[in-house]
Amino acid sequence: MNVLFTFRIKEEQMEKLKADFPEVQFFFNKKADEVSIEEYEIIVTYGEDITPEVLDRATSLKWLMVASAGVEKMPLAEIAASGIVISNVRGIHKTPMAETVLAHILSLGRALPTLAEQQSRKEWNTKVRQSEIRGSTALILGPGAIGSEIGRLLQVFGVRTIGCNNSGDPAQFMDETIQFDGLLSKLPEADIVVSVLPSTAKTKGLLTERHFQTMKESAVFMNFGRGDLVKESILVKALKNGGIGHAVLDVFEKEPLPAESELWDLSNVTISPHVSSHSGKYIERALEFFTENLEKWQTGDRKLTNLIDPEKGY
Repeated sequence: MNVLFTFRIKEEQMEKLKADFPEVQFFFNKKADEVSIEEYEIIVTYGEDITPEVLDRATSLKWLMVASAGVEKMPLAEIAASGIVISNVRGIHKTPMAETVLAHILSLGRALPTLAEQQSRKEWNTKVRQSEIRGSTALILGPGAIGSEIGRLLQVFGVRTIGCNNSGDPAQFMDETIQFDGLLSKLPEADIVVSVLPSTAKTKGLLTERHFQTMKESAVFMNFGRGDLVKESILVKALKNGGIGHAVLDVFEKEPLPAESELWDLSNVTISPHVSSHSGKYIERALEFFTENLEKWQTGDRKLTNLIDPEKGY
């Protein structure tokens, strides 16, 4: 069995894989378009290097292990047609992303950005507006692995959590779960709206101008999922006209965010360059998913953790 890694891992991680799976031939740090791709049964990749042309040449490929949560940039139609098994590392981002979301919520509530500005001006001003999150309500779009971890942390702080997903099925650490079509009725209750939704046919453009019109004027909207959830023009209008109080944005319709975007100049926007999931433990956690699934694969078990339906995109 030949396994190709198309991204770099540490020397000690390579050695551990070889020791744990002596019957597997591993090939590391090779680009998919620079090797005899037809030799490999398994490819471990971040996903963006897997093109239709690569798939055409990968005649022995049986399993694509994607060390990323998002797969929307991959040739999913071709993968589905070929019958290749595809899995990802869904949930790998839950710790860093949940901590990032909580950090932003607490920072805004306790006025840390304002205090930092005052410090830069050497200004002593005790009349700073601060608030508590205990007793507030958070509506979480996408209460999966990441959303549920956000919910768990918020519940510790006494926040009521409402999950929103396509099915309406109950989700862990949600006091209540609704479907997408119930959003308009629940948004007026939310003090915080957090999206960690992936990009799918059902989530693109999910939030419209009407959704922002139903939010509280003091609401904090946070997008840590995908930028195509809402058009930038709708966001800018809501922020400029007082439709919502603040936005924390880690993802955007176009990335990098263009210098001419109005979002840069709005005082009620916090911008981060798609870094909420960054962690020094990323590769370590990705390899945990891979080794668990490789053990299954060797026994003939194809019910891998985090299987992706390429026709659905998740």
